[in-house]
Amino acid sequence: MDSVSSVRDSLSKEHRAYFETLRQEIITFTEVHGIPRESLGKPDLLREATGKLSIPDLERLANLLERFEYLLKNGEPKKEELPEYFQEIERLYHLREQYTFQFNLLKETGILKEGAILGIDGKTYPIPTLEQIAMRLFERRGELSTKHDQGFTKLLLVPFGMSLGTLREILKQFLLKYKESHSSFDLYKREPLWTWKNYQGADTGDSPKLVYYPQSFDPKEHQGKTKMEILEEQEDNQDSFPGWTVHLLQPSDPSNLHSPGFASIPREGQGTPQGKLISRPPLEANKYLKEYLSILQKAQEDEDSPYHGETGMTPEDWITAFMIHLSETGKPMDNWQNNKESKSCLIGAFFSAPSVSIPCAHWRYGDAQVHLESLETKFPDDYVGVRTSVVV
Repeated sequence: MDSVSSVRDSLSKEHRAYFETLRQEIITFTEVHGIPRESLGKPDLLREATGKLSIPDLERLANLLERFEYLLKNGEPKKEELPEYFQEIERLYHLREQYTFQFNLLKETGILKEGAILGIDGKTYPIPTLEQIAMRLFERRGELSTKHDQGFTKLLLVPFGMSLGTLREILKQFLLKYKESHSSFDLYKREPLWTWKNYQGADTGDSPKLVYYPQSFDPKEHQGKTKMEILEEQEDNQDSFPGWTVHLLQPSDPSNLHSPGFASIPREGQGTPQGKLISRPPLEANKYLKEYLSILQKAQEDEDSPYHGETGMTPEDWITAFMIHLSETGKPMDNWQNNKESKSCLIGAFFSAPSVSIPCAHWRYGDAQVHLESLETKFPDDYVGVRTSVVV
């Protein structure tokens, strides 16, 4: 594959982007499925490497290689019809572009290794494929139509099964590397990431302090689960992506469904409702954290609620989203000191010990660093809010 990259310049400008996209799709497919890249030009090796693929995956690989070969021989893309489900999802979400960008970022940061992550249970979890996500979105297109209308079109691939400690270190190294290639980016290089001490080992061990997807912030009656419990449940759930969570969020400009980055959390009185089917007032800052959780809990049972199907974010979600947002927009997410954005309380999880508190994340402009902290649930604050997502 690498040897043909020089062909790009021989193509007309209108086809060069297609060349790069198609080439990356093939590379992504081989890495996700553990296919040695050198086998692509050797039929015997390729047959051996693809022997365990499902029929749909074999057909997908054959289609990719056929399209690439046609492009090299004819200098233009082959005219073809994508499967109906894929055409529809591409129209709604521009999924291929989003997936390819995030796959590459996860690989560049070291999160992905040979198309998979290492979970806290010692198991490897391959990243969900483009086709798997497209099919899931197509199957749920009816129930997701209202959320799409409200602007939930931004993909987020989260390596949930990784240890939070590993993700924090990856975020730190990402910030330092970003600074190297963007000299004007203001970063406190000595400590680019400040973290509250209780994050250390919070999702691992025999008695993890971090509880995910709670129904309340009660340390005993929360009805949430540990990360290990969720990973075990995913193994038996055919509707899950083991080791991963896949989300839809609103993009930076919810009125432009394909704008880069993620929507900020508006200050009280500054948000704009989105959606024509069911108008969704934004969840603005300055509410009790328990109130946000209650709104989402009640919405689960009420299909007419503008927040139906939404859930709070976790620290893993936020770290991944922050790296994507900075890479796409050149601006740090949740820069609350600009008096427009807000700190993000991550009510998709909470610390059950030593005392109840909620993870909170933001960019602290004055210190030029990311902060991972926690807040008690007692009082609202005019610059603290929540961002929600739809889990696919």
